[in-house]
Amino acid sequence: MEVKPVVLSGKFVRLEPLSEAHIPGLTEIGSGQDFWNFMLYGDIQTEADMRNWVLDIMARGKRGTDLPFAVIHLASGRVAGATRYLNIVPKDRGLEIGGTWYGTEFQRTAVNTECKYLLLTHAFEVLGCIRVQLKTDLLNERSQRAIERIGAVREGVLRNHMILPDGRIRHSVFYSIIDSEWEGVKKRLEEMLDRKR
Repeated sequence: MEVKPVVLSGKFVRLEPLSEAHIPGLTEIGSGQDFWNFMLYGDIQTEADMRNWVLDIMARGKRGTDLPFAVIHLASGRVAGATRYLNIVPKDRGLEIGGTWYGTEFQRTAVNTECKYLLLTHAFEVLGCIRVQLKTDLLNERSQRAIERIGAVREGVLRNHMILPDGRIRHSVFYSIIDSEWEGVKKRLEEMLDRKR
């Protein structure tokens, strides 16, 4: 399993390797948003904060543990958010999809559905994954609903899993999709995308 930078294109979005060129667009849609409260990076308020976040995520990509993407909304040409593969374990043919966030105007649109479709298709059909994991904060019920809606299986809660920058102790809900489930999940995602056309 060789995970390397790639561009993934659909009808609504293009996922392209995250770069410093995306910082202004990410700052415009991501600064001051409340979704950072559920994430591990602290509060992102300024372009400098976003630059630090992008550089940190890109450094993880250089180490080979992550493969980060900027999400480009095709109809507007604007940056819609970011997502990535992380916790990549080639030996076990597994990885996680996470670190995902979108500007508020792109939430509850086809953007997230197609991003998950593109990332999962690449993971199972190109990389040969046997397991794709997703996780979210136990307090983030909206994220849990979104993950469950695509057909991922809830595996359980890791209690006291992480200490966030503000000192809050986060419990994380873990989900997965395994290779034998992929065809059903793929069909469900395609049906969801057909309804959004």
